[in-house]
Amino acid sequence: MASPADERPCPDPPGVLAATYTFQWCEFKLRLPLVSALAVAVCLFIGIFVGHPAAGLIAGGGAFTVGFGSNQRISDSRLIPMFAGILATSTAAFAGTVVGHRDYWLLLAAAGSAAIYGVLSTRNAGVAWVGQQAFVFMIVASAFPSELKGGLQRGALVAAGGLIQLLFTSAALRLIPDLHKDFVTLASSVLNSVYEEDWAIAQRLRNLPSFVPALSRHEAFGYSLRLILTSLAATEVYRRWGVQSGYWIPMTALLVQRPAALDTAARVTSRIVGTIAGAWLGSLFIAHVAPRPEILAAITSVFALLAFATNAVNYALFTATLTGYIVFLLSLNVIPGSVIAHRRMACTALGGLIAVVFHADALLRLRRSPSQQEAEERAA
Repeated sequence: MASPADERPCPDPPGVLAATYTFQWCEFKLRLPLVSALAVAVCLFIGIFVGHPAAGLIAGGGAFTVGFGSNQRISDSRLIPMFAGILATSTAAFAGTVVGHRDYWLLLAAAGSAAIYGVLSTRNAGVAWVGQQAFVFMIVASAFPSELKGGLQRGALVAAGGLIQLLFTSAALRLIPDLHKDFVTLASSVLNSVYEEDWAIAQRLRNLPSFVPALSRHEAFGYSLRLILTSLAATEVYRRWGVQSGYWIPMTALLVQRPAALDTAARVTSRIVGTIAGAWLGSLFIAHVAPRPEILAAITSVFALLAFATNAVNYALFTATLTGYIVFLLSLNVIPGSVIAHRRMACTALGGLIAVVFHADALLRLRRSPSQQEAEERAA
């Protein structure tokens, strides 16, 4: 386990935009990322060896996402966010597959999912993370529409990958003895909401912070509304564009959206810069090398490791490693890496632009001089 010195937080960057070029190397750790990346590799290689690399790709995606759940906390547990993440992502993958991206049902699903995420964002950070991942899996799965059977298969593969990740992470954290306890904890909290029994874990859940201190109720409502409008606009662009990987547009628009305009602008800048860097490096490698599926799976696992390790170091660096991971991951499904890279760059830029547009009012206010703002306030 990490020493007390390792748990000390890094100093905050000196400014909002400084987060784009400031690297918090004290957050760089390899022990748990190695284990999490190994779980992803297991999913990918099983898919290759049984002759279904696409199935391994889907399971690997579930393992990859659930791996980030170990960085979250719900009721002082790392495992409860992972449990909840498995349930949320597999259910969302099923729903997105069945809904598809051709009908207006996707708009309703996107708006509802964004609204849930917006509400959860004012609560515990671990719960908000679960809501965010549910939106991501729903919108990604919509690019691969299928009947009920296909939706069940995709959801099951996502859940299988998540469970593999849960077991690997539990072993690494030496939490296997707590696995049963945390599962009972999660079940008891659900039962408590129905039967109103006074269980100890339910008391812990009731004591979770109700709101993030930085957000007032008015700000939380505004943020949730902006998330809904952003998701609706980005999802409609994705629907009308007709490109399968256009799901990156609404995904990016939601992921970069923050309550403050400058935070959103900084995140958009970091994501675009990181995506361009990762896409360029990934496509450059694939253009000059024609690796076998086993090699692609190994490289994908390495980029998964780098993504896990750099998640808290710098958002642009994390996005670059994430893009490399996606380029090589989708190459396992016989999609040309260069095509993946170019589409991701275009969709990321467009999604980021949509997110910034919905902050235009705040950005315009920031451009006005203090004297102008003071005069407007006196006139009001």
